[in-house]
Amino acid sequence: MTIIYTILIFGIIIFIHELGHFLAARWSGVTIYEFALGMGPAIYKHKGKKTTYSLRLLPIGGYVSMAGEDEECEDENALNRKPIWKRMIIVIAGAFMNLVLGLAIMLSLYATQPIYNSTTVAQFLPNATTQATGLKVGDKIVKINKTTIFSDKDIINEVFRDSDGVVAVKVLREGKKVALPAVKFDKTGEGTKKNINIDFKVKGIKRTVFSAVDQSFKNTLSLARNSWLSVADLVTGKLDIQDLSGPVGVGQVVGQASSQGFKSLLFITAFITISIGMFNLLPFPALDGGRFIFLTIEAIRRKPINPKIEGYVNGAGLVLLLGLMVVVTLKDILGLF
Repeated sequence: MTIIYTILIFGIIIFIHELGHFLAARWSGVTIYEFALGMGPAIYKHKGKKTTYSLRLLPIGGYVSMAGEDEECEDENALNRKPIWKRMIIVIAGAFMNLVLGLAIMLSLYATQPIYNSTTVAQFLPNATTQATGLKVGDKIVKINKTTIFSDKDIINEVFRDSDGVVAVKVLREGKKVALPAVKFDKTGEGTKKNINIDFKVKGIKRTVFSAVDQSFKNTLSLARNSWLSVADLVTGKLDIQDLSGPVGVGQVVGQASSQGFKSLLFITAFITISIGMFNLLPFPALDGGRFIFLTIEAIRRKPINPKIEGYVNGAGLVLLLGLMVVVTLKDILGLF
């Protein structure tokens, strides 16, 4: 069942991503050769009036093949003949749809949850170090180390990312913003084995239409931002390759979530689709964000970049990404034994 759930989740996420590109391209009037779900040999094909729709053997990706995508094309409806602003929309539409899917799942989850956690301190546990170093009951935590706090999970994440657990906190206290320069959270261990002691409880928020929508947007923003923060931590050395997970590692997480119930499975799906959407927006060759950078350069230069150069750069980026995926997947497989 874990394998089935994982394939279904990735299938839905990939379909939504490629659907974004497809709809944006169709809206822009671009000639679309094929809409494919999966990679490798085709196991099913349907020839439409203008586009071939296919299901392919390997459930590891998908694509929308368009005229003029990677080469010059004389077709008047080719991608390379469309205005640059339309090409930009087509490029980011896939990631945008991933984020929309994540937000929709969040809305469904918070619409059925009676009470939500706020970021306002309600009660301290005995001998709380955070209380001794500045926090008070009624404080609404709005920033930790210059990072805006959207949800109670952000409190844990930001303290976890800190090296020593002593953080600068900005709170809203009796209607005024108050800066607390050194609030201490007790921690044990190092790296990914670090444990943070959150020694206070937060106030609950009753469900209303407004609070459900508010919490959905805030938690979607939180997950989206944390995706990029994780990449930043990887680049700066706060995380290493051992902390990454590939399809096998994600499958394990999906299995754990499914054993905890349908809501946990939905949350993991939201987490994955938001993470994939944000990852695709990174300005790295072969990703949608990298293609967007090329379009931005073209807009500034007012002439296209040599397609061969762009192809070489994107090819090199793809090789690097596939190499990283292989290494991470092998690490996940070895971790099973």
